[in-house]
Amino acid sequence: MNENPGRQQSAATAQRLNDAMKRLRARLRAESGQHATGLTATQLGVLASVVREGPVTAARLAALEHVSAQSIAQSLAVLKAAGLIHGESDPRDGRKKLMSADPTATELVDKLLAGRATFLARAIDQVVAADERKDMEKAIDLLERLAAADLSDGAI
Repeated sequence: MNENPGRQQSAATAQRLNDAMKRLRARLRAESGQHATGLTATQLGVLASVVREGPVTAARLAALEHVSAQSIAQSLAVLKAAGLIHGESDPRDGRKKLMSADPTATELVDKLLAGRATFLARAIDQVVAADERKDMEKAIDLLERLAAADLSDGAI
């Protein structure tokens, strides 16, 4: 039995998209100076969430990052040891800890994000022709829709 040609094309497109995103993420990490921080991509993602959302609970961070509570706990331990975040009791529920970013963490995240944005702006200026800019906007819209896709109904 042959597989549906449309499904085969979607699978091939999905693989190309995945490969392109992997290469772009690696390039963004390199261009932003992320490697020099000594932190993993996961740890930096958690740190950026604490900077953006803080003060925030570990449970909220796990939901934001789409990872387990155990994974968040491991990242938070590294970030605490590095002095980038600190925890304090939640005034509404003393059993919970609220994570907040140290000012140095905010500076670090801002620097990394600025490095990524600078690289992307320069790359767009260099490789995306003026008449392709609308295509770029459409591609971004499509990527945002893919990121927000809710496939929980099981439909394929």
